[in-house]
Amino acid sequence: MPKPKRQADWMRLGACSLLLLLAAPYRLGAAGPTFDGGRAFEDLKRLVAFGPRPPGSAALEQSRRWIIGQLKQAGAQVEEDSFPASTPIGKLPMTNLIAKFPGAPSKVVIVAGHYDTKLEQGFRFVGANDGGSSAALLLELARVLSTRKNAVTYWLVFFDGEEAIREWTDTDSLYGSRHLVQKLSSQGELGRIQAMILVDMIGDANLVIHREADSTPWLTDMVFNAAHRLGYAKHFLDSPNAVGDDHIPFVNAGVAAVDLIDFNGEDGYWHTAKDTIDHCSPQSLTIVGRVVLETLADLEKSAHVK
Repeated sequence: MPKPKRQADWMRLGACSLLLLLAAPYRLGAAGPTFDGGRAFEDLKRLVAFGPRPPGSAALEQSRRWIIGQLKQAGAQVEEDSFPASTPIGKLPMTNLIAKFPGAPSKVVIVAGHYDTKLEQGFRFVGANDGGSSAALLLELARVLSTRKNAVTYWLVFFDGEEAIREWTDTDSLYGSRHLVQKLSSQGELGRIQAMILVDMIGDANLVIHREADSTPWLTDMVFNAAHRLGYAKHFLDSPNAVGDDHIPFVNAGVAAVDLIDFNGEDGYWHTAKDTIDHCSPQSLTIVGRVVLETLADLEKSAHVK
């Protein structure tokens, strides 16, 4: 999970009203695809059942095999991007997963999250919200994208090694995203990426997402306009909050990227044994899934996608 850059930007938010949501999944158009937050929540339960999933662990390998199986069932072309990561405790094997859905071959839009959990000492950390929720949303998004004729090529990227192994620094964090940016750049492929949408910690039952201050402004505007248009203004707040996360290597490389993250520091279970399934909600997954799909529809019509 990311590290906050400016804690002073946090706002103390009163308890949000209960999420009044939809039994019916969201549809893009009368006959369009659906995002089923309930099904994503079942995926989240399955991921949590693997237990703690730090990089290099057997549990992360087991969860990776299961994720790959789900993606292939959805019809995705899945690539395993494996690499040795230099960490403060030595080399660790890490693997990003890239699920591809074809569209215009020269235009790629990435939706990403991480699936690892932080290596913790002294307690069991299963990372339901922090790591699990983003992976679960991506799995359900894969099912939606597989039913559409997409105007661009979509990559759903599951980053390994987002968490610091010891303490968050520029070199001890974001292993998977830093590796992928370097790889794409060296292959001359980075210029194909039109936009990158990152989701992280978006399963919190008390969903509050601020504008991430280091994200690309026009893409942030597009996301928040979509959220407000769908009636989710109380969950997507215009006040800024800067967070170090997997979008930063892309932004630094000149790729338009935005981070959708609920990180206000006041829930009391971040990086603790309390980050469990009972603090997450299918309604929150539904809200963010709807907003992402609405944003993708806007992106496909946007002049920013050349």
